[in-house]
Amino acid sequence: MNRQDETVSFTQMKDGTKADYELLHELEKPYLAMTADRVLDELRRHGEVTLPGYRITRLEHGLQSATRAEAEGADIDWIVGALLHDIGDGLAPQNHDRFSAEVIRPFVRWEVAWTVEHHGIFQMLYYAHHYNWDPDARDRFRDHPCFETCAAFCERWDQASFDPEYDSWPLEHFEPMVRQVFARKAYDPAILREGEAIGL
Repeated sequence: MNRQDETVSFTQMKDGTKADYELLHELEKPYLAMTADRVLDELRRHGEVTLPGYRITRLEHGLQSATRAEAEGADIDWIVGALLHDIGDGLAPQNHDRFSAEVIRPFVRWEVAWTVEHHGIFQMLYYAHHYNWDPDARDRFRDHPCFETCAAFCERWDQASFDPEYDSWPLEHFEPMVRQVFARKAYDPAILREGEAIGL
């Protein structure tokens, strides 16, 4: 029998056997290997709808951000981080920054994931005053080693990338980078470099 046709014996996880969990471990491998495909599919969905009021799609915003990062000589972690920094918008618009960070966190440097996780509050500098919110809310992170990096990410790549005339690279250009990053071993300490902040 094909292993794909096998199922576990349990109806509650606590009743699973070693054989059950070994089976799941093997069956999960192809699914994990397709993570990049699912991420790219979600990006394509971002290109199908322009959010009310905006002049470009969410996909185009990500492409512009990533194109700007690449044009400045950023490495692959930053380029993919810029491309995917709003990937959570579709399912978690109220906390998309944290959602997006969790998508990339196992595969990119700690500094990149931290920046994506916090870019929402950093972006408030540009618009919060229009809602009578605190534009300096990000100052609570002033002493964090990634503060200046996140501020630069927002200024140079994020807030500047809503231009319908900007000539960004297409998604196909970035697809090999996305695949390369998501093919990495998840949570590899050599990749994550926890606590290390080197800037953009």
